[in-house]
Amino acid sequence: MENFKAGNYINQGYYKSFQPNFINKDWLINDLEILSLLSKADRNIGKLDTYSQYVNVDLYISMHIVKEATQSSKIEGTQTNMEEAFLDKEDVSLENRNDWEEVQNYISAMKSAIKDLESLPISSRLIKKTHKTLLSGVRGEYKLPGEYRKSQNWIGGATINDAVFIPPIHTSVDELMSDLEKFANDEMNYLPDLLKIAIIHYQFETIHPFLDGNGRIGRLLIPVYLVSKEILSSPILYLSDFFEKNRTIYYDNLMRVRTHNNLKQWLKFFLVGVIETSKKGVETFDGILKLQKEIDEKLHSFKGKTDDARKIISILYQNPIIDAQKVEKIIAKSHMSAYKQISILENLEIIKEITGGQRGKIYAFQDYLKLFKS
Repeated sequence: MENFKAGNYINQGYYKSFQPNFINKDWLINDLEILSLLSKADRNIGKLDTYSQYVNVDLYISMHIVKEATQSSKIEGTQTNMEEAFLDKEDVSLENRNDWEEVQNYISAMKSAIKDLESLPISSRLIKKTHKTLLSGVRGEYKLPGEYRKSQNWIGGATINDAVFIPPIHTSVDELMSDLEKFANDEMNYLPDLLKIAIIHYQFETIHPFLDGNGRIGRLLIPVYLVSKEILSSPILYLSDFFEKNRTIYYDNLMRVRTHNNLKQWLKFFLVGVIETSKKGVETFDGILKLQKEIDEKLHSFKGKTDDARKIISILYQNPIIDAQKVEKIIAKSHMSAYKQISILENLEIIKEITGGQRGKIYAFQDYLKLFKS
């Protein structure tokens, strides 16, 4: 790592693009600070994965993905919050509908990428397929969804002349992504996987292989890679929240790799993100277990039948936003019965009405949402 060289600036006429060096090579990491952080990150991510075995993680995975989708998209300027992400399209205001659709696409892209791991390795095919899902039918739909760019792009600035960073020329994208793919799947390269994915994320953002959606795909690749290497059994570690809260440092550290060959600072930042995010994940799972116990006690103390209420609550753990029509379908009973169950859950302070209107009332499982928003 001491002799690491990120790449070179190449004169393209009236601008200079950055040409990164290949990353599929032998790495020697002998920095004790990085090795110490790596050890802590391994312990914490292992604890997170173990902790997730104590809850029915499939019930909660949609919450993690929605949080990741809203936070990752927020970095790109999309403003949908978690409550809105769970609304039906017709319940979202027209001015927020485009943002809502982008978040829905991110959720679909994450789920499809994890599913595709059953038959595909981390590869250009998987990445392109995920990108196509991400951009289909939204603002980037005319920017070659599912295809690597065939023209020059840039980051920051209104034009290429005042860009903050200009990625490599488009004719080199295929070979750079091929190198990244080999690095991700080289079983003979014994670099620890957390350092591997840190380098992959940096390299992907530097190549910027698509005309749009690079940031979201680059962040999505982190949990997908960790699941592919069986470091996580489910995609429950998301760094977008950490990157969003430290946005300036995030971009600065990526840039300093290119300008100063300072890979060490990027790796340290990434590992700190893994440590902090894993700890928060454990706290969230702990909070879920406590909340389940509290709700069970409330239902146990209720003087009446709670079978329907329990059915509704089991769905709320997957989708914490609900209305009377959804309750009708869950309990397979009349509109009046649905409102009776809503009233019970409101009185037990399990759900709360969030629209403030007389018609089209929508209810939130707020204590549950708070666990993911804190």
